[in-house]
Amino acid sequence: MRRRKNPLIPIAIAIAVIGIAVASLVGSVKSKPEKLVEQFFELEQEGDFGSSWELFHSQMKERFNKDQYIQSRAHVFMQDMSAKTFTFELGGTEKLDKWKVADGAPSLKNVHEVTVFQTFHSRFGKFTIEHPCYVVQEKGEWRLLWDYKQE
Repeated sequence: MRRRKNPLIPIAIAIAVIGIAVASLVGSVKSKPEKLVEQFFELEQEGDFGSSWELFHSQMKERFNKDQYIQSRAHVFMQDMSAKTFTFELGGTEKLDKWKVADGAPSLKNVHEVTVFQTFHSRFGKFTIEHPCYVVQEKGEWRLLWDYKQE
């Protein structure tokens, strides 16, 4: 006796393939550099400055040791401005072929500039800071930098 093939198997496989394709498209709406920037600012919102510091590129870690960064960030935002937290939105992203963190620093290649808008409610009122952030791969991981060039 010959077994009949189940017609539902090819349909199930097709649905699974389409589902995976749609999920990957939805997941890739934000690029990996944007996801890193989002993760960084979510950690900063929570006051977890130690974990956000870990997302810095080595050139940023040379500028701030971890303890210094934690103290400075907490002091500026929470004490000086009396801002308990902030909201943020990601603006546009631009890919740059070459970029430097500071004058005299080595050039980095394939850098993504992601603009962040941070809104604070402080004792000085509500204000928004436009903060360009730069993301580049270092040792296979996306890492964050800020611009320190003198212009």
